[in-house]
Amino acid sequence: MTTIQTHPTTLDVILQQGQSVESLIGETPLVRLRNTGLTSRSNVQLLLKPEWGNPGGSVKDRIAYQIILDAKKSGALTKETRLLDATSGNTGIGYAMVGAMLGYRVTLVMPSSVSKERIQILNAYGAELYLTDEQEGLDGAIRFAQDLADKHPHKYYYADQYGNDSNWKAHFRTTGPEIWRQTNGSVTHFVAGLGTSGTMMGVGRYLLQMKRSVQLVAIQPDAPTHGIKGLKHMESSMVPGIYDETLIDDHISVTTDEAYRVVKDLARYEGLFVGISSGAAVAGALRLARSLDDGVVVTMLPDAGYKYLSTGLWE
Repeated sequence: MTTIQTHPTTLDVILQQGQSVESLIGETPLVRLRNTGLTSRSNVQLLLKPEWGNPGGSVKDRIAYQIILDAKKSGALTKETRLLDATSGNTGIGYAMVGAMLGYRVTLVMPSSVSKERIQILNAYGAELYLTDEQEGLDGAIRFAQDLADKHPHKYYYADQYGNDSNWKAHFRTTGPEIWRQTNGSVTHFVAGLGTSGTMMGVGRYLLQMKRSVQLVAIQPDAPTHGIKGLKHMESSMVPGIYDETLIDDHISVTTDEAYRVVKDLARYEGLFVGISSGAAVAGALRLARSLDDGVVVTMLPDAGYKYLSTGLWE
């Protein structure tokens, strides 16, 4: 009789180790565009970091996990209190996911204009929701959350993602090192949209620590009233406490129509089904890349397009 010796597969090893959900956060890849934009500039690379591979479906899983972990360590967040924050959706989903995983209750304040998909996902995770006037935007949700925290200081831990250093530190500890390693240190420009500004602040600080010549380019909507969910028009909005303007080398303003067009182009010509802030980031990164003679430009794709299906963008 012949004896066949078998070896454990990678899946067998993972199952034996009991991989945790939090271990799935981060280590997203870099991808290149195949059909859009830079074929005539062989000395310029544009690399995109798709963040929907995180278990909550967006880049915000990184900061939600870091904020909750740090609050737990400091004793600010306990099983007797509720985590409270204002969000346009993705950070809230990250909070709700991590909260469900670690046993913390979550209360979120959001503008009523957020997509139905976001509300449904948060309901699935069991988060408590307050929806504020859509005309007041995200700033209105922030003011509501601050007021709720002030009125009930013993009930809530107010996470304040816009002023919480754990936000940018999450990217300094994870996203920045990943980009540096994945580009073998060849990155010359980092491009990111400004919402809480945590991605730019954390990744930017790490890359500048590694190579002072790296250029940091911020993407913003071109007007106070815009349709690019998750991004802030800084001149007309409440500026996040963690934002440091002095780190930024250049700003690129993107119109809502431009962001929407790039979202559709990425789906139809690249097979990348992305969210609206991803469209804005790629629009700005393409504009930058086309102005360069050489370089390695990296930008973020914060989430996929599934959370925007009800917005009518693809109809």
